[in-house]
Amino acid sequence: MTTFYLNVIHRPEMVPEYLQKDAEEGKAEDVTRSDVIRESLDIFRTQQRVAHDNDIRTTIQMTYASLFNEEAVAIAKADHEKYGDEIGSTFLGLQCAQFREKFASKELAIWLFSMEDKRRIVDEVFGKFAEVFGFLPTSTGSYYMDAELVNYIKDRYPHVKAAVATCWEEGPKAYHNANNSWYTLLDGGPWNPWIPSRRNIHCPASDADDDIGIVAIPHLSRDLMAVFDGPGSYYGTHPQNILRGMVYEGREIPYFMNIVDQYRAMAKYNRGYAYNMMFVGPGWMSKSGRWEADYDFLLKSYEDGMAYYGQLKKEGKAVDLTMSEFADAYRQDRAYSQPEVTLWKDILYGSKRQQFWFADPSMRFCLDMNLGGAMIDLRPYAAKLIRPCGVGTKHIQDASYPFLVQSLFRAGYFTHYAGEGAVKSCKFGHAGEEVDLCACRTQASFSEDGDTRVVTLDPVEIEFETFTIGVQSIFRLSEGTGEIEITRKIVSSTDPSAEVSIDEYITACYGTTEYPEDLTGVKLKLKGKSGKESIDYEYRCRGAAIDGIESAEAIVPQVDTRLSMRPDAGDVTGYFREGMAFSPMYTLGIKKTVQGTGELRTWLRVEKAS
Repeated sequence: MTTFYLNVIHRPEMVPEYLQKDAEEGKAEDVTRSDVIRESLDIFRTQQRVAHDNDIRTTIQMTYASLFNEEAVAIAKADHEKYGDEIGSTFLGLQCAQFREKFASKELAIWLFSMEDKRRIVDEVFGKFAEVFGFLPTSTGSYYMDAELVNYIKDRYPHVKAAVATCWEEGPKAYHNANNSWYTLLDGGPWNPWIPSRRNIHCPASDADDDIGIVAIPHLSRDLMAVFDGPGSYYGTHPQNILRGMVYEGREIPYFMNIVDQYRAMAKYNRGYAYNMMFVGPGWMSKSGRWEADYDFLLKSYEDGMAYYGQLKKEGKAVDLTMSEFADAYRQDRAYSQPEVTLWKDILYGSKRQQFWFADPSMRFCLDMNLGGAMIDLRPYAAKLIRPCGVGTKHIQDASYPFLVQSLFRAGYFTHYAGEGAVKSCKFGHAGEEVDLCACRTQASFSEDGDTRVVTLDPVEIEFETFTIGVQSIFRLSEGTGEIEITRKIVSSTDPSAEVSIDEYITACYGTTEYPEDLTGVKLKLKGKSGKESIDYEYRCRGAAIDGIESAEAIVPQVDTRLSMRPDAGDVTGYFREGMAFSPMYTLGIKKTVQGTGELRTWLRVEKAS
């Protein structure tokens, strides 16, 4: 049975960030300006009407500023009574005269405050909410909420069961796209709902003891390929995001429907479960227009998007829940070890490119079929890094979860000069010739074998000077193991007597941005039947190899992670390579030579080092 869950979330901002600047250029800032508040309320009312006209219930996340507006409160109460909308609370929209008087700050984002101030803000917002509505909210949210903030909320307000907790991949790419002025570095989290770890909000919880106590949802359902490659603020289930990205045809937005359908298709990979969400405020529908779009187009895009949701519900293909209802449904019979997976296809440019995404309590990673199934992103969730953000912490604005591999931030397969980029792939060699699977485009299919998810790539041809081989890659992901089993199989050869080397490798580092981090202290180790080798990273281009390898590993204390590779039995060699300052990477590899056809099977494992 397939179930496609839908969350639609509205928030009545009294001083939308865009309207305040756009309504009347040249005027001094005035967070109490009545014309801005009036327009914002009109748009909020319109958004609610459009949802209800399509028989879609919403979650109304009241901003702090809206709690002081009798009309906003009255709308929320009326729609709760008439349509069953949920009234929740958001930490977006803090800024208003009352907030500035109480906290003496123009800060926009709750996650950027000190922990002391975060606690004060939570108590103030929830206290005012209870004063206005006579009850406390069961759902909350922001663009981002760190684990320290959510732990405090859950401890003090245990009835809270759901939160908008992060934006998917809203890191350096979004920052650069906003003229280096959007200080929300939030890369590294899941793209779909998850039960967060109490140690780090990005990481899915490993067990009940690690469970932070809420179900987290991302801010918008993003295009997993377009957003990985480019800015997240263009490509998601927010009609006006799509207008900003100019991803429309005439006055129509088929791309929005395509994203929704891609999320519906996730049911094929997640045992019948699929999810989608829309989260909007009134600032996107300014009467004076927004981006290059006039108000009529802004309104039409929203009506068209909501109409598609309504059509799906009418046809029995979507279930609209409030945030708290969804949290209850999500937790039913869901094992902590259950991964979230999807085989995403290109819907922006219409190519045949595919990416496979996987997330569980041990790791998040992505395979790119345009690069022969190379791993282009790897996050070590097993480390469960405690990384509070905000004033007074080591990571004030950088709330991203660190990567070990991120090909766009670390060059990937191609590097301009000598050196290596971050990627996991496989090379095939013969008589001095070498071909990396990164140079071979392919397609993938998905299947299940009990609790093992299997990604099978179509065979590719590799041409050497005098003969050709066919190569197939298979990735097996056994639930709860923290390992990826990778098989590289030579399925055909035009010269059965030719020897071919199979070199499975990962080139990695760590970081959250494009800029290199200090690898001093990383330890590279080999363990084999004939001995051991190890070095401490010193940027000296050293390397070592051992025959009869049992394991090759890197211990990265900066992110408390042990990254290891191991082979199956056989005559195999393991190696490591240390990088240099101009190429700050390390490489682990396992290599085998076969004659004619044959295979190399390895396992990649991510563990907490300490």
